[in-house]
Amino acid sequence: MSREQIVAGAADMIRRRGLNATSIREVAKHAGTPLGSTYHYFPGGKNQLATEAVRLSAEIVTRVLDKKLRQGPAEGVRAFFGLWREVVAGTDFQAGCPVVAVAVEEAAHPEALAASAEAFRAWSRQLAESLEQHGVEARRAAQLATLVVGAAEGAVVMCRAQRSIQPLDDVAAELTALLESVISART
Repeated sequence: MSREQIVAGAADMIRRRGLNATSIREVAKHAGTPLGSTYHYFPGGKNQLATEAVRLSAEIVTRVLDKKLRQGPAEGVRAFFGLWREVVAGTDFQAGCPVVAVAVEEAAHPEALAASAEAFRAWSRQLAESLEQHGVEARRAAQLATLVVGAAEGAVVMCRAQRSIQPLDDVAAELTALLESVISART
């Protein structure tokens, strides 16, 4: 069992249960690794593991955005929402975003919270840069990017609560149309 598999297992548990309901012991069991090995790789315990799980999750989303934003902001947004659609629907509404799960936990370690904040900033920055490359003024691009990330995360939460993918699909359609409209007005 590799260190990366343990981190991926922690991210999966956090996105399903939240940070407080995820223990090192359960992560070790979920990842199929001895508890001692988990502490060997993560001497900082749950805090270190949660921080790395957030960073891994953020990196996965960042890679998807990097690839799809090359085709334009609307394609990036479709991919961003498509990723969350796959997570939510693919787990029968049992999983959401581990970055959000850590961000909303009162007892989250400052380093894990900082990793969550950086993930949101990175995704927003990627979207804003793509919008700017398509003629959108920098301030408006930043605001639209924040809207996209915030709306996506909120829609994921709504989907889980309602046991329906409709909120995510509705928000994705509206935001994609908005971005296409903003971009076409600039060209």
